[in-house]
Amino acid sequence: MIFKRICLTFSFLIFAAACQAATLCGKTMQGEILVGHAPQTQKVIFNNKDIYVSPDGLFLLPLSRDEEKQKQLSLIQEGNINTINFEVAPGNWDIQNIKGVPPRKVTPSDSDIKAIEKEQKLVRAAQQKSSNQGFWQKGFIQPVKGRISGNFGGQRIMNGIKKSPHSGIDIAAKEGSPVAAASDGIVTLAYPDLFYSGNVIIIDHGFGLYTIYAHLKDMTVKRGDKVSQGDIIGHVGQTGRATGPHLHWGVSVNGTRVNPFSVLNINTSDNFCFNL
Repeated sequence: MIFKRICLTFSFLIFAAACQAATLCGKTMQGEILVGHAPQTQKVIFNNKDIYVSPDGLFLLPLSRDEEKQKQLSLIQEGNINTINFEVAPGNWDIQNIKGVPPRKVTPSDSDIKAIEKEQKLVRAAQQKSSNQGFWQKGFIQPVKGRISGNFGGQRIMNGIKKSPHSGIDIAAKEGSPVAAASDGIVTLAYPDLFYSGNVIIIDHGFGLYTIYAHLKDMTVKRGDKVSQGDIIGHVGQTGRATGPHLHWGVSVNGTRVNPFSVLNINTSDNFCFNL
């Protein structure tokens, strides 16, 4: 990877300014999440978005499935703009041909479109105001054991019709298998019978990081509940757009979907770190 750091100032006068040290941990690859640490940083900007940074300089940086190769991260530190350029490696996305999906779940009617718009509004609202508490620092576990039947980022062809790339991973398991909270957090959505997601739960883990659990048979938590890692929040089902019992597990950071597997090493010694 190529990294280049540039320091600029808000002043029109040109003078030397020392760059504060910064560290990124994780893979610089499409679909991954990076953990950043930059002490004495007041603001972080990435993809023209303000990224939450804690008082001690921690922040989370999502790399989307289609992230461009050349990227720039800006840190506002003591009145200076510290600009870091880096490269993002391409992901390896598969193609999944899914047959037997109910036709109305692939080509929805006008009334179904209204239900879809309602679902999108609910999901967006549940990810609007993230906690500044770093629940995610507890680390993450896979919420249910089972066969991976759908990978993140894969191009999905349903009943012969090309659809959007898969935004999470599908874990096939016996119907009724318990689903655990992947980490500590606060439930921001627990809603039944949505068009695509069926019974769905969203948990806020702080710093803009959310996990999504869809197609559940039932839900044992409600909006506003605080959960701990490993707590049972529901059971595997096949509600919504599903052709068999499985859990759709998704991860979103600041509105960007990333590969859920990328959070499993988010706070472990296995996460590669580099200084900038």
